[in-house]
Amino acid sequence: MTDDSTPRHDRIDHHPTPGPLNSLQYWTDAKPVWRVMLNYLFVLVARIAPSLRVRSWALRRIGVTVGTGVSWGLEATPDVFWPELVTVEDHAIIGYDSVILCHEFLQDEYRTGEVVVGERAMIGAKATILPGVRIGAGAQVAANSLVTRDVPAGETVAGVPARPMSESE
Repeated sequence: MTDDSTPRHDRIDHHPTPGPLNSLQYWTDAKPVWRVMLNYLFVLVARIAPSLRVRSWALRRIGVTVGTGVSWGLEATPDVFWPELVTVEDHAIIGYDSVILCHEFLQDEYRTGEVVVGERAMIGAKATILPGVRIGAGAQVAANSLVTRDVPAGETVAGVPARPMSESE
């Protein structure tokens, strides 16, 4: 799943800010307002629907790749601007109130990058995954973690920023 030879920042696309203001001021140049509003409505359904089937349906409508048997937790939020850059593979779990970001609005540019959550991976409650990150098959991200780099298959990470946990932890 993960390619350790390519750091996250090398997989991110950089888009320069077109004027003197910060990049968020120009978000409507990056995505049409109607598209972000539509994405938001489907994200809202995915966040609050009691049915996993309805959540997966709503996420697929906006371009999220959702594998078979994915469990999307209540209040979990995919990227609203670029949901098509989110891939959640078969039987993965996305925990309650977690966030998967595929963009970063900065002063002089905005960045976008695909996020892949591997098969049978688990993202804990309130975790945040940054753009360009790949979570390997069977990997686990502890609750409240900030994932700034790839997580190899089968590894468990925790913290801000998330780091591998030792056997004793």
